[in-house]
Amino acid sequence: MLNLILIDAPAQWDSVFVEVQGVDVELIRSGREDGMIETFFLPYAPGDKKIEVSSLVGGEALLLGRDELPNGKVLGLTMRLGDEYFLYLDEKRYSMSLAESASNEVPIEIELDIEQGFSYDIVLDFDLEKSIKVIGEAPLSLELNPIIKAYKGAGTGEITGVVSPTSLQPAVYAIIDGDSISTHTNSSGTYNFRLPEGTYSLYFDPKNESFADTLIHNVEVVARETNSLDLVTLKLKP
Repeated sequence: MLNLILIDAPAQWDSVFVEVQGVDVELIRSGREDGMIETFFLPYAPGDKKIEVSSLVGGEALLLGRDELPNGKVLGLTMRLGDEYFLYLDEKRYSMSLAESASNEVPIEIELDIEQGFSYDIVLDFDLEKSIKVIGEAPLSLELNPIIKAYKGAGTGEITGVVSPTSLQPAVYAIIDGDSISTHTNSSGTYNFRLPEGTYSLYFDPKNESFADTLIHNVEVVARETNSLDLVTLKLKP
């Protein structure tokens, strides 16, 4: 059984919706000598396929697709998007177009051996902070270049914590080896990351010029464990 779990959502937008049809899973069956790759489509089942990706914060997640697959090796995924992408800012709706370099078939790198009798989770991190670009200010014009990463659920741990003041809803970045993954806090100030094992730095961007940013080093992630951090209080600049 393969479970595809969608998480994340940062940014300064009130809410972001992306239409998702489902995910293609590329797989080679065990013992197949010709090495032929088969594709299995795991659909997102609800009739309304527009997902409020921006709500998937603070530990919230969405089961995007699930199916039993044959023994073998998963070699990659492709998320199939629909045609509607939009967000709300100050209660006004803004449509987004795909960037010229983007496609509504989004390749996602991952490799995973699967065997009969086991259940496997793949966590899909849709990074809205990096995916949405402002291309015009008056009127506001936006484009979407989907950036999605995948992690093996069995090899991930969690970082969780709370940021004050809760009204800021800052962006939070987990940084390792020059790469970063972002999320933001929910209305109660809570943030949550599901990440591969490693030592991370957390960068808190208040997205408010009156407040100073904050950086925390040496945050450990251990598989199947949750690292609950102390309260982070963002302070006004002098």
